Amino acid sequence: MNTNKCLTVSLTAGRIVLGWLMFYAGLTKLITPGWTAAGFLSGAKTLTGLYAWLATPGLIGIVNFLNAWGLTLLGVSLILGIFVRWTAWPGVVLMALYYFASNALPAVPNGFLVDEHVVYALLLVLFFYADAGKHFGLDALICRKKAPAAV
Repeated sequence: MNTNKCLTVSLTAGRIVLGWLMFYAGLTKLITPGWTAAGFLSGAKTLTGLYAWLATPGLIGIVNFLNAWGLTLLGVSLILGIFVRWTAWPGVVLMALYYFASNALPAVPNGFLVDEHVVYALLLVLFFYADAGKHFGLDALICRKKAPAAV
């Protein structure tokens, strides 16, 4: 298998697997009656003031909506390979928000500074720069340029 084919298969597999992880995480939030991020936000270990503010009654509904739908749509985007470059950066921001809320830095569970959110964010950055949606994704169909008509 040549290098380009290996790259395409690797990017596609990574994109779909991470997409499923995000889609499932978002979907479970959407279908769980009464789910809210308030408890998670209230237990933040870093930037506690920011997360306490996000958990206030005036904002928690918006936060819940953005969290659940953001994960779900990011997952759909990655699985289908559509609008990957547009969804990658909001995904990185979401992973950063999870990272800082989850960890009392520099310690993280099972490591030092790096947890799964860092890995997910770096994969999203890779997918952005590699234009991963064009590798067996719908972005390839959307961005395909038609050849000019013969005269």
